[in-house]
Amino acid sequence: MDIGVEERGSVLVLPLAAIEDGQRDLVGGKAAGLAALIALGERVPDGFCVTTEAHRSGEVPRAEVLAAYDRIGGGPVAVRSSATAEDLPYASFAGQQDTRLGVTGADALIDAVRGCWDSLHSERAIAYREANGIAHDSARMAVVVQPMVDAEVAGVLFTANPLTGSRAESVVDAAPGLGTAVVDGTVDADHYVLGGEGIEERGCLTPARLRELREVGERVAAGLGAPQDVEWAYDRDGALWLLQSRPITTLFPAPPPSDGPGPRIYVEFGHVQGMLQPATPMGMSTLKSMLAGMFAAFGLTVEVVDIGGRLYGDLTDAMRDPSTRQRLVKMMAVDFGPRAQRVVEHLLDDPRFAPRKNAGRRGAAALKSGPKAAVGILGALARPAVARARVFGEIERLRQQPVTDPDSAAELLELVEEDAESGMRSDAIIWPVVSGLVVSAALPPLLKGVASEDEIRTVLGGMPYNVTIEMDLALWQVARRAEPYREMLLDTPPQELASAHRAGELPEFGLEAFLEQYGTRSAAEVDVGVPRWSENPAPVFAMLANCLRVTDPDQAPDLRFRRAAHKAEEMLAELTRRARRKHALRGRLAAFFLRRSRELAGLREAGKFAGLYPLRDRRRRLLLIGAELRAKGLVERAEDVMFLTLPELRGVVQDGDDRRETIALRRSEYERELHRRTVPVALLSDGTDVETLLPAPQSDGRTLLGMGAASGRITGRARVVRDPASATVEPGEILVAPTTDPGWTPLFLTAGALVTETGAVMAHGPTVAREYGIPAVICVPGATRHIRTGQLITVDGAAGTVTFE
Repeated sequence: MDIGVEERGSVLVLPLAAIEDGQRDLVGGKAAGLAALIALGERVPDGFCVTTEAHRSGEVPRAEVLAAYDRIGGGPVAVRSSATAEDLPYASFAGQQDTRLGVTGADALIDAVRGCWDSLHSERAIAYREANGIAHDSARMAVVVQPMVDAEVAGVLFTANPLTGSRAESVVDAAPGLGTAVVDGTVDADHYVLGGEGIEERGCLTPARLRELREVGERVAAGLGAPQDVEWAYDRDGALWLLQSRPITTLFPAPPPSDGPGPRIYVEFGHVQGMLQPATPMGMSTLKSMLAGMFAAFGLTVEVVDIGGRLYGDLTDAMRDPSTRQRLVKMMAVDFGPRAQRVVEHLLDDPRFAPRKNAGRRGAAALKSGPKAAVGILGALARPAVARARVFGEIERLRQQPVTDPDSAAELLELVEEDAESGMRSDAIIWPVVSGLVVSAALPPLLKGVASEDEIRTVLGGMPYNVTIEMDLALWQVARRAEPYREMLLDTPPQELASAHRAGELPEFGLEAFLEQYGTRSAAEVDVGVPRWSENPAPVFAMLANCLRVTDPDQAPDLRFRRAAHKAEEMLAELTRRARRKHALRGRLAAFFLRRSRELAGLREAGKFAGLYPLRDRRRRLLLIGAELRAKGLVERAEDVMFLTLPELRGVVQDGDDRRETIALRRSEYERELHRRTVPVALLSDGTDVETLLPAPQSDGRTLLGMGAASGRITGRARVVRDPASATVEPGEILVAPTTDPGWTPLFLTAGALVTETGAVMAHGPTVAREYGIPAVICVPGATRHIRTGQLITVDGAAGTVTFE
């Protein structure tokens, strides 16, 4: 075979069949995919690749290209771009770069190759790379040339359902003639969803061909190790040709295989903590340990699994257990939010999750609390001041607890492993926190017919004893002291300010004391693999700048908080009067619970905050281990240890195992998952996103529907934020985010309202929004996609709506 080679030995033209694994940088994504299909033994049109080395040289290697063209028989060919930044797991580049069909003759072929090269720098390709965070200078273009298939019928095969995520279904779109009409959407294609049922006779494909396509798809997906998007064509002789295969980039990873019977249902836990980004592998192991300890404290047994770097709980046994399935709906509403609640309600009618005798007494045990819980909760209700004192005393003890770090990595690792086994199970914190959640959850049924949900949410506003609110107000005071340095703090990028702070080059205005108290915090702070504010205070400087933009004294966060607290106390008194007028005994009980909610519900944030101190020590020790391993040449960076599990780290420390390839792969997967904009709230074991099976909510076209979580109504400009680290929220702007955790809440100091795509009424973001007295609407599907920064919108926290003005 002819292979074009420059004098320096670079390959300029390469037959598709000669492409080997690991040559993606040379041939690009499309050519690599075709070569993989050939290696699997699939029928692929013969062809060749004009490599990235030719593109780097700047001139189309005419002689080598035409020699390869002659080898495949000349005639009409398809000329397709095959960029290195193409057909990636998180970015397909579908249609972003050139494809030219029916190209015939030498000059036309050379022009087509040059056109594909030029398309690398088209406006749409540049915009697509920027949207996916792909550096322009990292992209190189190869070009694939193949004989045209004289197609009788052609189209696209998805080996998993791209809309629902189900790996048990394949989807085919087909039309007579060339498949480009299907890909470009210029024809009304026949659409087939292939599941376990029989295939009906209709459209341009026979049942036999649909079965063949599904079999080929299953074979290709298994061979390539992931669900695929396959372009195909049947020629006039009835032969099936595969023209392209790439990963389905939109699919969320499927759950791991389970030994349990039948389909399983997994509910995502991270959104309750305001965390949708993936956890590092070390962070995942820590989170599993923490959750196991938390569930054990309640007598719960829930299998927690890692799906796409997120925490999901297997609730199948509880769904199938006759004694617990109905109570799950209420538990979802209180603890996981309306999205999870709707999913569970939907699946209660699914025969696959019908009640079964002895279906899992595990589920029954999971929803019962023991005598310890009763004693702890009743004790907090009886003496709330004592309970609060115990909580904050324990937090202070954890903060000041003296710790020593051994000198060797092996000894440090022993301490880390001991921490992983023990977790934090302090009754001094758990039961007062739970008691606050219990009284808050009891208010709606207790006040039914007496108060609206919005009025109850008002009582929960301006809540005292909340460590996150105290943190935000402390930051506000730092901003007041920083007024003399306003220009510097507003005009200097946060990362530069962070570097200057670490170098001791900034004036003192109270930041050091703030970081001493709250430096354990960050966005996604439950992941031990994430840097804390004490390590990188850039997010704090960004939030300080937001505070300094508040120039209206009436909008000062401390005043807003006091107004919310005053309004809450007035509403409490009003609801107490109403309840007593309606029924004396019930009125006294309502008054007790309303008052206890003000005295205990603010502790909602205390449990997580306390847990950050053990995480602080664990992270420090892991980084010390990483530093020693780096000095020995076993890892590239100290932070690399966060991409190992504890047993793997033990192997590196004790035996010198080389895990650098594993670390690089996991870091790449982590970076890929960081690009993911949406995370399913619930998955079936075949990968189905359960929310895609629910009826679409009705809308008037200008209103987005969600769930009201903090009362009030405001109209303002939207500010869409996906990363709080350097976000600017001007005073009065409406913060629109995928989710929020305590690391986001300083942005609330200037925000006029909050809109999120996930959450629960008692989750961190809505809790803090209520306490600042700003409206909040949560669980608005696709809010960050539908709303653009600068748009004028109205947020109605009572109605649970976001309306475009």
